[in-house]
Amino acid sequence: MIERVNGEKIDLKQAMKLARRISRRHRVTDGDSFRLSDHDPADTGELQREDKPRAKQALKTGVALLSAMQERLYADNRNALLLIFQAMDAAGKDGAIKHVMSGVNPQGCQVASFKAPSSEDLDHDYLWRCMKHLPERGRIGIFNRSWYEEVLVVRVHPELLEAQRLPDRCMGAKRGDGNRIWRDRCRDIRSFERYLGHNGIVVRKFFLHLSKEEQRRRFLERLDNPDKNWKFSMSDIRERERWDEYQRAYEDAIGRTATRSAPWYVVPADNKWYARVVVAAAILDALNGLDLKFPTVSDAKRKELKDARGRLTPQAK
Repeated sequence: MIERVNGEKIDLKQAMKLARRISRRHRVTDGDSFRLSDHDPADTGELQREDKPRAKQALKTGVALLSAMQERLYADNRNALLLIFQAMDAAGKDGAIKHVMSGVNPQGCQVASFKAPSSEDLDHDYLWRCMKHLPERGRIGIFNRSWYEEVLVVRVHPELLEAQRLPDRCMGAKRGDGNRIWRDRCRDIRSFERYLGHNGIVVRKFFLHLSKEEQRRRFLERLDNPDKNWKFSMSDIRERERWDEYQRAYEDAIGRTATRSAPWYVVPADNKWYARVVVAAAILDALNGLDLKFPTVSDAKRKELKDARGRLTPQAK
């Protein structure tokens, strides 16, 4: 089936097959046996380095298709798509969002970036600040970080948990089980994402999997390039020193919250060009499974359109 999208002829069936094949290579739907070490951050799948032009064309096609499918999502107005991005510093979250979503109509896209919680946030449950930014029907929501910070950075930095002022019974302290709170939170997140799915919000989660060596190289690039100095902070180095703790936290969180309805994509991030292709492919695969349709025009509406055409068409003299 050939479709013309933004002036470009695209074999829709073949494009969707490729998107499905690329994305599902990196999809995690059952975390029981998940090990982060089984996933290579430098993997490029079937798009090898020497085939980089093909990858660029695949991304270009994917962006064009995404724009067209986002229009259908908006018009159909039954579903919403929530994209969650998590990663270590310098993994390329911002770049992936920028490049993949470059063709999407801004009116149909809602972006939220979650930094350190405010005092108001800390006076509520940890899902509260994220729930306020869930996408409306017909929209694509993008979370740059999310509720997963509560089982990642908060787990690595216990002092952040103390700032939440939770009672002992919520933390497992009385039972001497220091890990109970993380298990509880992952179980609650999993249930909440199932709840979202039951209400028409499709959840897709991306962990941009960067190697420690590639992060070092990118940090040095930021230091060496004056135009990128602003991106660097000493806090990046302090977080890097806790690399192994973060890797264990990510492995546990992904393993406990990966489901068929809200899968994780462990995206190899050492090669930015490939990471962007995988993200685009996963989004297309998700949208393609929603049976999106433009609304059917009723007979009354057709009559109204015919009348409008008659008024707009000059009468023959």
